Amino acid sequence: MERPGATTMRGNPLTLVGPELKPGDAAPGFNLVDGALKPVTLADTAGHVRILSVVPSLDTPVCDAQTRRFNEAAASLPGIDIIAVSMDLPFAQKRWCGAFAVDNVKMLSDHKDASFGSNYGTLIKELRIESRAIFVIDRNNRVCYAEYVKEVADHPNYEAALRAARTAFDAKD
Repeated sequence: MERPGATTMRGNPLTLVGPELKPGDAAPGFNLVDGALKPVTLADTAGHVRILSVVPSLDTPVCDAQTRRFNEAAASLPGIDIIAVSMDLPFAQKRWCGAFAVDNVKMLSDHKDASFGSNYGTLIKELRIESRAIFVIDRNNRVCYAEYVKEVADHPNYEAALRAARTAFDAKD
């Protein structure tokens, strides 16, 4: 499934591959890689409320700010896992985290097969990078919040995502 014009970069329309997820949808599976090159799937993250913070590349200003913002928020969100997903190689993610003391966010790479991007509708076809997005997934692997940021260079709505995560955490399953 392709969604032409679903995102833009500097105003130029780009195509997103995959579905547009909405609250209430089942969270799709994925195959990501952590900093030790170990595979990580949706099942590996199950049982927790998760914020999936999707960025094009950590080495850009908005992605840097987004990941740092969630790293700060993680300190006051015990029981909620924050996972940053990008196409950056795991080595680059690890280097970036070390350089900026980011240690509350789990970094996962979609570089290998782009399964996250294809399954969550964030893969930019023309560039093979992720489009900026935020998903909150509850303990039962349901999407509670989904935000696809229209312009890649814009910030997501941090407060709305954090509110959705707190609500999902407080919910009795």
